[in-house]
Amino acid sequence: MLSSPRSIAGGFGLALAISVTLADRPLSAQTATQDTANKKGTIQMPMNMPMGKKTQKTKPAPKTTKAKKPAADKTTAKTGKKSTPVGTAKKRAAPKSMPMPLGAELHHAPTKAEQMPMAETGRTMHGDSAHQEMSGMKMQPAPAKIDSMKMPGMPGMPGPEMPTKPANSTQPGMLSGMKLHSAEDMMIGPAGVSMERMGSGTTWIPDAVTLPSRRRMIGDWMIMAHGFVFAEYDKQSGERGDDQFGSLNWGMLMATRDIAGGRFQARTMLSLDPFTVTKRGYPLLLQTGEAYKGQPLHDRQHPHDFWMELGALYQREISKGLAWSVYAAPSGEPALGPVAFMHRPSAMDNPSAPLTHHWQDATHVSFGVLTGGVYSRKWQLESSVFNGREPDDNRWNFDPIKLDSYSGRLTVNPTAHWSLAAGYGYLKSPEQLNPNESMHRITASALHGARLRADGQWASTFIWGANKHSTQPGWSNGFLAESEAILDKYNALFGRTELVQKSAGELVLDNPVVTRGGAMLPGFPAGQSFNVGALQLGYIREVARMHWATMGLGAAGTLNFVPASLEPYYGSRNPAGIFVFVRMRPFHSTRSTMRTNMGGMQMKQDDE
Repeated sequence: MLSSPRSIAGGFGLALAISVTLADRPLSAQTATQDTANKKGTIQMPMNMPMGKKTQKTKPAPKTTKAKKPAADKTTAKTGKKSTPVGTAKKRAAPKSMPMPLGAELHHAPTKAEQMPMAETGRTMHGDSAHQEMSGMKMQPAPAKIDSMKMPGMPGMPGPEMPTKPANSTQPGMLSGMKLHSAEDMMIGPAGVSMERMGSGTTWIPDAVTLPSRRRMIGDWMIMAHGFVFAEYDKQSGERGDDQFGSLNWGMLMATRDIAGGRFQARTMLSLDPFTVTKRGYPLLLQTGEAYKGQPLHDRQHPHDFWMELGALYQREISKGLAWSVYAAPSGEPALGPVAFMHRPSAMDNPSAPLTHHWQDATHVSFGVLTGGVYSRKWQLESSVFNGREPDDNRWNFDPIKLDSYSGRLTVNPTAHWSLAAGYGYLKSPEQLNPNESMHRITASALHGARLRADGQWASTFIWGANKHSTQPGWSNGFLAESEAILDKYNALFGRTELVQKSAGELVLDNPVVTRGGAMLPGFPAGQSFNVGALQLGYIREVARMHWATMGLGAAGTLNFVPASLEPYYGSRNPAGIFVFVRMRPFHSTRSTMRTNMGGMQMKQDDE
């Protein structure tokens, strides 16, 4: 299907270069360009134009030779102005005006504050805070009567008169009868949900934090690109440790447009892990799951498949504030676990996978997914049918596509700072080495996010996952808590702590083991369970910032914990691991402070 890993690597590099070329300019550059445009020239726009309300026609002036004295209760009494003489009846007083950049298109104000896009900052205001933060805005009341506003010479306007019909709220992020012209307009989707809320698959993250990405418009399509590349040295100590130079990486490309009354999005996510860390993966003490050359992997993290995701999402409103969605993917993520670890703001700069991966979010690469859901701005209810089998060790192709398993998930975003989710799934024959064994999985997660001053954010995640194998009694549990604090433009801290129950069979300790010193150690019963854990802390310093990306130098250390009975097998009760790495990703633009000046009308959004 694919000629060779090296040719795939070259193609992937070319695709990444194209996506970078298409990427938009940095936020600071955008703002500077808009400021310059405002200084070069302005056009006048009436300040007292009614926003979002239907207007009434003005009665024509009477054709008489004399100006009649206006009655006190007529139009002049309402406006406080003298009547206009006949000779000047056709001349209307120029309304108060405000500067507007040349080439801009006029729009009606959205019917609700939560749907108002703020293009200058690269951020879309979310409804939770918009209605509070706009309360201080002073706006003049609309006049009682107005027919239309004629503005000749405005580029992009279909005619001399501006339509007076309010925006259609069934098409969020889009003003009725007017063509979208920027990527910021496209960020608000059906039911008023921002695309920045999207995690992996159809998961949600808190609105108060963001993932780094770049986006721009190409015709009617909004193209969004993001991804990470780690070049690292990985050293794991002890009897089961190993070391490796390698690269963990992934890149994602999404193309979005409005079509057939809804929102369509095509997406793909690719990884060169099978080439850069080999099909066997990278050393990671106490990690388990999947297989290589017919043997179960242990103390190594498997590489991601080249086709991490290839799918499409369609969303459409049912009524105001309520929408449905369908997601179909030959390779994708069902509605079961929390946001996959590489897409969580609390772990995006962490190079290592969690030990609880196969208790929580391992289904994020499933070959065959069909998900349907209904959602509002506060909650989302989904159900999936998908392929329960984990990927095989041929990481470059598509595995056979099946829909033999099922799951359901409820997600609630009560405020901009929290995203809560719980899911259940039945996985048919997940392990290729145990084809007759099926599994039940339950997950629950809480993601929290907040901003730190002007350039930072703090994201944390708490997850519980539990597995029940059909051939084993009881449930095994995995607990995770992790956090990442982007302190400013240059410094970030991250950490993770875990506790998980793993069986001797999963740790591959169910047979006699020969140590490196030649000692023979007996095995344990395959179903015997052990509590193992890890504590990790890492730091990144940004050392270079380019037009579209930032490069950081970082390190992370891990202290593992095993029970006394496993000490001879690992050489210590606290075997350690370390990662030293260089990381490149799109630079991160927080949404902390926003100002939009409109001729004297100023809107400000501060940190929540």
